[in-house]
Amino acid sequence: MTDKRAMAYTAPPLEQRIILHPGEHRVVQGKAILQTLLGSCVAACLYDEKAGVAGMNHFLLANKRYAKSMPLSVTEAGRYGIHAMELLINDMIKLGAEKPRIKAKAFGAGNIIETLGSDNFECVGDVNGRFIREFLSTEGIDLISADLGGDLGRVIHFHTDTHQVFRRFIKKHETLEIEKDERTFWTREIERHEKPEGGVVFFK
Repeated sequence: MTDKRAMAYTAPPLEQRIILHPGEHRVVQGKAILQTLLGSCVAACLYDEKAGVAGMNHFLLANKRYAKSMPLSVTEAGRYGIHAMELLINDMIKLGAEKPRIKAKAFGAGNIIETLGSDNFECVGDVNGRFIREFLSTEGIDLISADLGGDLGRVIHFHTDTHQVFRRFIKKHETLEIEKDERTFWTREIERHEKPEGGVVFFK
């Protein structure tokens, strides 16, 4: 499903990019370049070609390992992931996108620190990759291309006008630094949702 042909690509100047950090999403109508760094996290790049609306998010789901047979939708990771995706989709609809026309490309979900053993459990990257595929399938959103898994981080540039995504792998030592940042964000999210001020609770 993924076109992994190498091609020459010069990254655009910083002033032309919108950089997303863990937990963020951005939706635009028209031309922009959405950029993010991914370790275990996933970035979903969504677009409605007819409406000229596109967006990207950056989220990390699992803080523990889940059994492969466990439906992700009933876990705290799954509930958080659904929330992250719905925020992105709803903001696209506000700008004129229609859900039946939305298409997707997905990136990330690396197993940066843990390695998958021979048991019946999945590591963080596996959970993230599994979630995004299951969510898109359930919602009827076509996954046009994906680059998920592996043991390296990625730099992603999503061109919202052409819907092209350019991926560059990151060296191992840089990947480990990205992973630390993602885990710090995840820890903060857990603490924040353990002490809700109202609204939907995503974590116990």
